[in-house]
Amino acid sequence: MTPGLVVWDFDGVLNQNVVDGRFIWADTLEPDLGLSPESLQSFLFRSGRMQGVVRGSEDLWKVVSEWLEAEGARLSADAFLAYWFEKDALPDTEVVAWMAALNTRHVIGTNNEARRAAYIEGPMGFSRRVERVFASGRLGVGKPDDGFFEAIENWSAVPKASTLLVDDSAANVAAALRRGWQAYHFTSATRAGLPAVLGLR
Repeated sequence: MTPGLVVWDFDGVLNQNVVDGRFIWADTLEPDLGLSPESLQSFLFRSGRMQGVVRGSEDLWKVVSEWLEAEGARLSADAFLAYWFEKDALPDTEVVAWMAALNTRHVIGTNNEARRAAYIEGPMGFSRRVERVFASGRLGVGKPDDGFFEAIENWSAVPKASTLLVDDSAANVAAALRRGWQAYHFTSATRAGLPAVLGLR
C-alpha cells in the first residue's frame, strides 16, 4: 500500500555524501583551501557546537567565522560555506528517481541548520520535488526527538500509520516506529528493497 506521506532523510538517503558514517565533503579541504579537516572536526563537531548549530541555537556562519579566524585564514565565512555546501551536494540520482516515480506526498525531514536547508531547497532544487523541507535548525528540535515528528504530523494531517520515514539512522527509525509511523532503515545493504516498500515493484 502506497504511503500517504513519505518523509525523506536527506544526508545519507537523498544525498549520497556519507561513506561509512563519514561526511566526505571535507576530503579535499586541505588541497583546495589549505585548511585542516581535523581542525574543523575538533572546533565544530567534537566540541559539541554542531549540536547547537543543528538545533538552531547557534549560527553556523558565526561558528565558521570563529574557526577561520582561529586558523588565520583569509577566506570569508560566506566563501567557506559556499564551498562546503557545493562539495556536500551529491544527490543520489537513483533514490531521487524513486521519489519522483511515487505518486504521493513527499517532504524532507533532516537534521540540518537553516542555511543548508535553504541551499537544499534552492540551488539543489528540492523545493520543486517536495512540499516542504523540515529542518531541525528551523524547528529548534531534531530527530530522534518526538517534537520533530510531531511538527510533521501537525502540518501534514496524514495519519501516523500512513506516514513513512526513510532514514539511514537506526535511532531515527526506532523513534518513528514508536510514534506509530512506518519506517525504513536505508543502508547500502537495504537500499535495493526500498522500491518494493514504496510500492514501485
